[in-house]
Amino acid sequence: MIPGTKLNAVKYALKEAFGTDEFSGIKQVTIGLSSALIFRITVKERPYLLRVIMRDDAMADPSHYFDNMKLAANAGIAPRILYLSTADRISITDFINAAPFPLGRAKTMLPALLKRLHSLPRFPFRLNYIDTMDVYAQKIRAEKILPRAISDELFDVYSRAKNAYPISSEDMVSCHNDLKPENIIFDGERPWLVDWEAAFLNDRYLDLAVVANFVIRKGEDEADFLKNYFGSEAGGYHCARLFLMRQLLHMAYVSMFISITHKPGAPFEWNENQPGFREFHDQMWNGAINLAEREAKMQYALVHIRQLLDNAGSSRVDDAVKVVSAYNRK
Repeated sequence: MIPGTKLNAVKYALKEAFGTDEFSGIKQVTIGLSSALIFRITVKERPYLLRVIMRDDAMADPSHYFDNMKLAANAGIAPRILYLSTADRISITDFINAAPFPLGRAKTMLPALLKRLHSLPRFPFRLNYIDTMDVYAQKIRAEKILPRAISDELFDVYSRAKNAYPISSEDMVSCHNDLKPENIIFDGERPWLVDWEAAFLNDRYLDLAVVANFVIRKGEDEADFLKNYFGSEAGGYHCARLFLMRQLLHMAYVSMFISITHKPGAPFEWNENQPGFREFHDQMWNGAINLAEREAKMQYALVHIRQLLDNAGSSRVDDAVKVVSAYNRK
């Protein structure tokens, strides 16, 4: 199961971590979009997570996130690290046995965990997330993949949100940037964050927006969510800023997953019978949807298109733009 080209490096890693290269069980973990090979491996009757990066190009170099993962592990945010090798591109960490994570507990525990993450020493800066995602968005628009009427409405609300969204150095913090449910492991008592490949310095509201897509179900949840993060009552500015970031995130997912799934020259596939935004995210949260599958990726793009269109028809976008703009004029 372990590729022959990596077998000696894995044996060395096991020997360094445990004093033996013998293991009694191995099972590949296939959930998620990472190109790395991930295994649940049993050594001395205890399970561990073995990650083997097969790519050897510069983009797959783990040095940019191994240091971030170590900071998170030392802070008790990520699982304990047993072995890391940038040269061999191998890591071994504790394996966390996952338990169902009730949303009621997640709404309270995850903002507090994000606060701890965002308080870590600053991760390196890799890219401007908002500008980078805008490149993908504009590519989708230029290629005219979406029907004109849908595209115009999407980009109207997206442009208003992007133009109003403030770039603040004080909000640039150590972020995970990929907090989908499979990267949040609840052990029955507390959550852990795993898979740090996308971690870098970013706007704190990006992590908050990703998690909010799963745990915020109604308006009052938003203020409670932010209160648990900031440790005090969240004002209208914080709620408005989170809302605008969520619109940018909707477009980021639309652009990313359409780019991945759309076949050049093929008509856009619109499915009116797909799950709604809340239902789809609940299914993801419960492990019923795996975004490694093409059909799920296509559905996810459509889910975010529908949510952006719904928001375009409400007054919330204009209200959030006014609140944020007024705050930043002070």
